[in-house]
Amino acid sequence: MSSIFQNSLDRLQTLLIEDNASWLRLNVSHIYQISFQNENFKALQKFCDEIIVKHPNLVFDSDDFTTLQENALISLLKHDELQLDESVIWDKVILWGKAQNPNLPSNYKQWNEENFKSLKITLKNCLPHIRYFQIPGDEVLDKIRPYKKILEENLWDDIMANLVSPNKPVTSTILLPRKTLTTPLPPRKSISIPSSIINLEHAVEISSWIDRRSTIYDITEIPYEFKLLLRGSRDGFDAKPFHKLCDNIPGLIVVIKVENSNEILGGYNPLGWNSTNDEYSKAPGSFIFSLKNENMKESILSRVNEQLDAIYYGQKHGPCFYNFGHYDPNGHKKWYYSNKINYQPPIRNAVDVYFSIDDYEVLQICKNV
Repeated sequence: MSSIFQNSLDRLQTLLIEDNASWLRLNVSHIYQISFQNENFKALQKFCDEIIVKHPNLVFDSDDFTTLQENALISLLKHDELQLDESVIWDKVILWGKAQNPNLPSNYKQWNEENFKSLKITLKNCLPHIRYFQIPGDEVLDKIRPYKKILEENLWDDIMANLVSPNKPVTSTILLPRKTLTTPLPPRKSISIPSSIINLEHAVEISSWIDRRSTIYDITEIPYEFKLLLRGSRDGFDAKPFHKLCDNIPGLIVVIKVENSNEILGGYNPLGWNSTNDEYSKAPGSFIFSLKNENMKESILSRVNEQLDAIYYGQKHGPCFYNFGHYDPNGHKKWYYSNKINYQPPIRNAVDVYFSIDDYEVLQICKNV
């Protein structure tokens, strides 16, 4: 590669990091994988590395962890500041290795010599970077012993000898313990979104709207926990389960998936609903929205404009904002949207239109303690 092209590529990476850092953090697991598909993406690799070593669950607990390229996994294993217990690292490496050998029996007790040999070959470049001598004895017996056949010659004996007599020299290399960072890590619940409709990126955006931020939160900054109260496909689509599970609970997010499309609509009611009256009511701070998807580059936020008619309380209706909400009291998947001035700007190109949905959810947001 010419130096001119490499300089241009470096500059593009720098601009991407400087101008889109928040988006990169939201998609760090995916970006990390992409960056290791080409050795010239060093800046992106370093950017992702610095995030992942502090928050390793973003990669190690992701659904696509086992598809991680070997060179990307090794880069993390080498890092002295990877904030993960060594026994957990061992578990994850074994999990990754098994995924690369899908024909291995699920129960290691049924493995033959060839099975262990296959796993050893797969993990030959990963295993040297595990800090075996930093793993407590009970976890050595529970987790490493079942797979001791994949270790290099004498390593298992040295591990056991070190547990019995820590001051006695061994022939195997003893890597230094990983450094523990003094900055506390955010709790896992702060980035867990129990939804089948919205993802983490959507949740970050909604959280930022609630707090009226001029910039979008980073994933490590989200101050809310999202709790799933209702899912239509699980609890029912009529008004009764909604009022049973969601009445008199403040801070509710409603999200719907429009039928046969990738359109996601929703709304936020800070006060919550009840079924005692059939009437319109105030809800300062409420808003409705349309979330970005494959066909729409930017989300649309529509804040309440007519405070007196912000939301609707109705025994025969589910969650209703003035011009957007549940329509059918008989439990069919019918909702409505109207381009009224109560919430502006419009969130979809429709006027007084009833439509069907695939599913809907109600989530409560609570401040992280």
